[in-house]
Amino acid sequence: MDDIKQLADDIFREKVLRARAMDPEEKLSAGARLFQFASDITRAGIRYQHPAADETEVERILCERLERARQMEVGQWKSKT
Repeated sequence: MDDIKQLADDIFREKVLRARAMDPEEKLSAGARLFQFASDITRAGIRYQHPAADETEVERILCERLERARQMEVGQWKSKT
């Protein structure tokens, strides 16, 4: 098991070093790609949870979730329960 932990640590260290070596434009671009990837994964989850939803409804739910996450981040979200 120590070999797996060491490998994971080495991979993480390499990712950190590559990120540190990026110039600001590359970091901004990588952030945009990561956000797009996360949004695509979230859309897939929404489609799975709501198979009858059309693309407009999927986007509405995505926006709702993003807004809820933003509110939670700034401490404004209140649970409806």
